[in-house]
Amino acid sequence: MRSRAAFLVLLLGFAWGLDGAPMTCYSRVLNLSKNITDTVNTLLKYNKMKSCLNVLPPVYLDVHNSCTTTKLRDMLYILENLPDLNCRQLPRINNLRRKVGNLYNIMSRYCYKDLVYFSNDCQALESGQSMQRPGEDRLELLQER
Repeated sequence: MRSRAAFLVLLLGFAWGLDGAPMTCYSRVLNLSKNITDTVNTLLKYNKMKSCLNVLPPVYLDVHNSCTTTKLRDMLYILENLPDLNCRQLPRINNLRRKVGNLYNIMSRYCYKDLVYFSNDCQALESGQSMQRPGEDRLELLQER
């Protein structure tokens, strides 16, 4: 009887630790893009990192913008070819490069059919000002013209 109770407690403890459903491509891309943006903003607070990342353009990742994969590819190239060798070897820079590479691979290889792009405004990724209007239906806009 005690072994049954112990087994039940162990089983419930295991079930408590599991998430309900696996991450979808969209949720994975969304979480990773937010993580990259937060990481860059955190790294820019440190003087040593700021001097290393000054060659990077401003980072505003919007997974609903079709220019995001191009921006990620450019960021990955810059992070792999930083002018200062000491910057390239910093663990935090390597971690950022790994995250950007993962997001680029996920968006361009694994989830490219699942993602829906609402805009094609590459300038919005530089300024952070998205012109996306989520309430409007694109089909209605095309029919009005």
